[in-house]
Amino acid sequence: MSRGNTILLAAVVAIALIAIAAGVSFFRGGVSARTAPSRMETMVAREVRHLAIPWEFTKVQNPVPGSPESIHEGMMHFADHCAVCHDNDGRGETMFGHGLYPRPPDLRREDTQKLSDGEMFWIIENGVRFTGMPAFGGEMGSQEDSWKLVRFIRHLPRLTEDERMEMERYNPQGPEDLEEEQEENDFLQGAPVQQKPEGAHHH
Repeated sequence: MSRGNTILLAAVVAIALIAIAAGVSFFRGGVSARTAPSRMETMVAREVRHLAIPWEFTKVQNPVPGSPESIHEGMMHFADHCAVCHDNDGRGETMFGHGLYPRPPDLRREDTQKLSDGEMFWIIENGVRFTGMPAFGGEMGSQEDSWKLVRFIRHLPRLTEDERMEMERYNPQGPEDLEEEQEENDFLQGAPVQQKPEGAHHH
């Protein structure tokens, strides 16, 4: 069987599994995001994510060196843009993380860490449909930032307490910071940005 036919068959199977999982999910909890995803839904979501990533990205190497400086810059970017859902340590144990469906994966675990650097990069740049993961690509300098995030995600299983405490100082702290973060995500996903009343400014 050719690779194209294999991918097509896998996609058909994945769609069938999604339909089954969606039916099970509906009868268990309706459309509520409070219900924890079933084991089948989690498995299907991982498989669909795998199928969605272009094959050539599995071989792409990270052009950013794994230096302490690159990892630290990725850490600061993660703290400011990603931790609101993924938590500083990558567990996903946050208010927003608990409200997403499916839940954010624990980035420290094998399911994420076994992805290639190119696959991680593609997910950060392009997002994942039907989840809370937005596409962060398209902005000037975003690719370098995304590659540094990959370096930091690789570092997450070895995150120290001092690093986690440093990240806390860079987390969005108040309503204005969170609003600005949401506006950035909406812009990246093409949603209209609400105009602020005249005289309103971020500090």
